[in-house]
Amino acid sequence: MEGWDPNTKSTLTQIPLLTTKAGPRDGAAWTQRLKEEYKSLIAYTQMNKSKDNDWFRISAANPEGTRWTGKCWYVHNLLKYEFDLQFDIPVTYPSTAPELELPQLDGKTQKMYRGGKICLTIHFKPLWAKNSPRFGIAHALCLGLAPWLAAEVPILVDSGMIKHKDDTASSSES
Repeated sequence: MEGWDPNTKSTLTQIPLLTTKAGPRDGAAWTQRLKEEYKSLIAYTQMNKSKDNDWFRISAANPEGTRWTGKCWYVHNLLKYEFDLQFDIPVTYPSTAPELELPQLDGKTQKMYRGGKICLTIHFKPLWAKNSPRFGIAHALCLGLAPWLAAEVPILVDSGMIKHKDDTASSSES
């Protein structure tokens, strides 16, 4: 955590670490891991809300907890930009981090792979590998998606690659 700003360090230390090393193929151990994931996500969400920094909503899209969907948003120039968020839990989880996808932004930035998967290879994947299995979904959002949105959304807006929903609605009405 050297070189991290104090706010990131503070946030990260408040997200509960996970203890169960289990993936989707591990039966009862995976159920236990999912319970830990939910506790960690709830703690992270509550912390964000208490700091007036609410920026995502996700939930498991299937009973097995292997597919997740939701929304994330970023405020730039006092305008809220909202995106669909989805990801699958890899079969090699938690050794392998989930690949977070923002399908609406597919092809709009070079820091993204086909299908809207955000690029996390250089900075996040080594951090995940070093902290596996203690890191979970909440950590992926905090240390992967949040910095990616902060770096990419302003560039995408300023370059005209994405437009605010109000701008899009008013231009289609004309």
